[in-house]
Amino acid sequence: MADENDTSESEANPAGNVTTPDPLANGADTQPQIGVISQYIKDLSVENPNAPDVYQWNAQPQIDVQFNIGSSQVSDEVHEVELKIEVTAKADEGVAFAVELLYCGLLGLRNVSEEQAHPFLFAEAPRLLFPFARAIIADAVRDAGFQPLLLEPIDFTALYIQQREQMAAGQAGEQPVGNA
Repeated sequence: MADENDTSESEANPAGNVTTPDPLANGADTQPQIGVISQYIKDLSVENPNAPDVYQWNAQPQIDVQFNIGSSQVSDEVHEVELKIEVTAKADEGVAFAVELLYCGLLGLRNVSEEQAHPFLFAEAPRLLFPFARAIIADAVRDAGFQPLLLEPIDFTALYIQQREQMAAGQAGEQPVGNA
């Protein structure tokens, strides 16, 4: 049984009350901390402009997927990361469906340098948000009367590195080589 008067992990104040040590007093608050505060749909648009005729089309539509990542600072320690995904399915007869999703996350960053925050906000945070956005798009396409669209996983880290290399090459005055 533990001794009730044992203050080895706690400190007794003059009134005899036992208090726990302040974790901030020893500099513990200087450690980098990152966390997801919230995730939400900021905007969602689903269009099925050729219904009901589209359900009679025989050709498989061509799917075009575009995405963009943005970040804005909400407060000293909170950033909003936006993952914008646009999906358009077109056939010879016209547009089968179009989905635009702006899916966001609020992320808390404490004691994180700009050098560390930028890759997190533009590579790691989108990786965390993407599975949820992917499910929303699959459900939206299904709810529009089509087979659910399961987007392929995206390597946001590789895309981030590629974009940074392209920016560095552009600033150095180098001309890009090849076509992508």
